[in-house]
Amino acid sequence: MFQVFSAVRRVFFKVTGDGGGATLAGLLLGLGLSASAPAAQQLPPEAAQALQRAGIPADALSVVVHDLYSSRSALRWQEQRSVNPASLAKLLTTLAALDRLGPAWAWSTPVWLAGPVKDGVLDGSLHIKGSGDPKLVLERVWLLLHRVQQYGVREIRGDIVLDNSAFAVPDADPGDFDGEALRPYNVRPSALLLNYRSAVYTFVVDETAGVARVLVQPALAGTTVDRTVPLVAGGCGDWRGKLKASFEPGQTRFAGFYPQSCGELNWPVADPQPGTYDARLIGTLWKDMGGRLQGTVREGPAPAADVKPTFEHASPALGEVVRDINKFSNNVMAQQLFLTLALQARRGSPATLEGARDTLSRWLAERTGELGADTVVDNGSGLSRRGRITAQALARLLEQAHDSPVMSELMSSLPISGVDGTLRRSRATPGRAHLKTGSLRDVSGVAGYVLSNSGKRYVLVAIVNHANAGAARPALDALVQWTMRDAPAR
Repeated sequence: MFQVFSAVRRVFFKVTGDGGGATLAGLLLGLGLSASAPAAQQLPPEAAQALQRAGIPADALSVVVHDLYSSRSALRWQEQRSVNPASLAKLLTTLAALDRLGPAWAWSTPVWLAGPVKDGVLDGSLHIKGSGDPKLVLERVWLLLHRVQQYGVREIRGDIVLDNSAFAVPDADPGDFDGEALRPYNVRPSALLLNYRSAVYTFVVDETAGVARVLVQPALAGTTVDRTVPLVAGGCGDWRGKLKASFEPGQTRFAGFYPQSCGELNWPVADPQPGTYDARLIGTLWKDMGGRLQGTVREGPAPAADVKPTFEHASPALGEVVRDINKFSNNVMAQQLFLTLALQARRGSPATLEGARDTLSRWLAERTGELGADTVVDNGSGLSRRGRITAQALARLLEQAHDSPVMSELMSSLPISGVDGTLRRSRATPGRAHLKTGSLRDVSGVAGYVLSNSGKRYVLVAIVNHANAGAARPALDALVQWTMRDAPAR
């Protein structure tokens, strides 16, 4: 959809901006082809020096800096090298979703009251079928159950049945990627994913009692939690390590101490029993709301497709979800969206990882040309060692997106330098760059848009693949600052 807008806008700009004469380079760029405009082939000194200080060779960096309103690439450096983009892969997933589904599109979670309701009793079961909604967080699950009660249900004589069949994702250990099974970013996708299958532990200092009080949300039935931890003097430092926490099925223990200097802090933790989390959460909430259940909460099929649901619980609009994904680099939400693309493209069939890869790869090929071995789509989030793309392909996609109908939604979803999201601590001039960040153990990168001192806007893609990539942030900030100064070509 947005390729046409990109071509028309660029050609128009070149024609009007050159006093009526469109150059061959401008026309080629307008058609999405390569233009032969001169570009710096030498890294800015400040970026090169920052890499050297970090112990990162220059050939570990790939960069494109491109003026959005001309054919001039101000800097190209190893732009055709295939690299791991880490979380920059979320740009592909979110942009494809905005383009294919539209910013106002929303997930729908159908709910059936499978039986008559009389005197507050549902003589049958309650069915809830997931469709991939990544925003079924605690408060929205409560609202869903509250609506059930609005239908007059106080007691369910059957079961609460949860249907996950819309996604066909193979079972896997959440710790397969990096051995951190209890990190919320490693939670596996699911068609019905409640509250990210995680809990948040909040530590509140009580100086009088000499303890930190432990709050947990949600507090699941069947799980006991140590409610206090002794306070200790000294710096905050590795406060999580000092707690000596143990997260076991049915029991959370804190055998250590909590530094008083830390004040109030939160610790999000993935549940150690993800397979039963949804059932335990639904059961706990229903009971806390005063509901009664004679049966159990279990997995099972929803009513037949021709049976109209009692109601459908809608998610926030896609534009809002994309903002959460990109601002905070939420891996679980990105993978939910990735599989949703396949579900929507192949209605009637469960979404698979293979289907999602194919759907996103086809979309990407439409935008950047036939995909070669230098592009590998894996899981839609970038939490992968397999993902690959070139800085040139990613920059071209961002150029097209800038001239598309969904430009405002994409740009507003990106972290703002020195202001919010994953760029909150950036040392680049605050407010002048909208950039998605990407980081893994050996990857660090940024990609998005930079507003220069002259008022021009540039696409910037910079990716480091190296064992010391975690130390590359000052070099990336230097590239952003250089671009803000109108990217002087050498």
